[in-house]
Amino acid sequence: MESIKEIYKIGYGPSSSHTMGPKKAAELFLQRNRSAASFRVTLYGSLAATGKGHLTDQAIQKTFVPLPVEFEWLPAVFLPRHPNAMKFEALDSSNQLMDRWIAYSVGGGAIVDDTTVSETKLIYPENNLETILDWCYQNGKSIWEYVAEHEDTDIWDYLNEVWRVMQEAIKRGLEAEGPLPGVLNYPRKASAYFEKARYFEPDIKKRGMIYAYALAVSEENAAGGLIVTAPTCGACGVMPSVLKYASKFYKMSDKKILKALATAGIIGNLVKTNASISGAEVGCQGEVGTACAMASAAATQMSGGSIYQVEYAAEMGLEHHLGLTCDPVAGLVQVPCIERNAFAAARAINHNNYAMLSDGRHMISFDKIVQTMAQTGHDLPSIYKETSEGGLAHFHLFT
Repeated sequence: MESIKEIYKIGYGPSSSHTMGPKKAAELFLQRNRSAASFRVTLYGSLAATGKGHLTDQAIQKTFVPLPVEFEWLPAVFLPRHPNAMKFEALDSSNQLMDRWIAYSVGGGAIVDDTTVSETKLIYPENNLETILDWCYQNGKSIWEYVAEHEDTDIWDYLNEVWRVMQEAIKRGLEAEGPLPGVLNYPRKASAYFEKARYFEPDIKKRGMIYAYALAVSEENAAGGLIVTAPTCGACGVMPSVLKYASKFYKMSDKKILKALATAGIIGNLVKTNASISGAEVGCQGEVGTACAMASAAATQMSGGSIYQVEYAAEMGLEHHLGLTCDPVAGLVQVPCIERNAFAAARAINHNNYAMLSDGRHMISFDKIVQTMAQTGHDLPSIYKETSEGGLAHFHLFT
């Protein structure tokens, strides 16, 4: 597996696969075609279906400024490797083709083409949680120590910056008010939830704060703000919410939060390696489901859970989101995405509690649920995988 830095990418919303990924692809293509006079970009499948709502064309166009860009949108055409495909063409001053490149935005801001398996080097020898847990047991170590064993020493500085950006996104989101960009004029809710929650009894107050923190980050993402993929932009509110909750109500130190981020990074990495974190490929179960699994694992580690209880919590996080569709209304990362982040954060706390009450033994392993999620995603019709052609998005068209 690759570094967990690839799970936690710092960038601007609203979508890691539809905004961050295409922007990176455009930058790579521009680097090798500095002498081009203009560009043509063809967007396929999910990128074409919801690209305008996700600002895909704007992200690419800004990269090529001041050179002109011509776009072609082919939502009904799906290339074999991945639903998020794009073709870049560089043209000279005579409008003759200089270069052509097909790239795929595979989730979390990652870009591959037909010649690459991964855009970064692989540093972890294990590719499933069972063997990682065996290593931890044999060496008397935790999952975060497994991370420390294989990552460069700068991983803690990187995770510290991740945690800083997450906290800043919460802070900005709790202060901001008014409608989010886009045709829905969807109102921000984080500030109101935060203010109301402060006056409830402790138990309801805590739950209200979890919602508020998750809404704050998700709304910042929808507005194009600076966030951290965890593992994607569309699911970026879950992890920060649970970590902030632990910090505020249980006085969790930054050092322990960084360790929890490390453990959660492995969980996200395993899903990305053995299934997918792309909504266009497996639906929202791969985004919000994975985020919930990551946050469930993080919360359980911070609660003093064993490596087996951490595994159980992560398994529940993914299992209880199986089959979740990706059907963004108007192609925006707003409805139902923002609300799902809030509920996934609350679920993560429930999974933590449930796992901590257990001895860590359970019927279905995390590795099995990842395989199941991958198969479920494969079986989902494309209308439920970030095309805005079915589900809530389809219903909205006729209301």
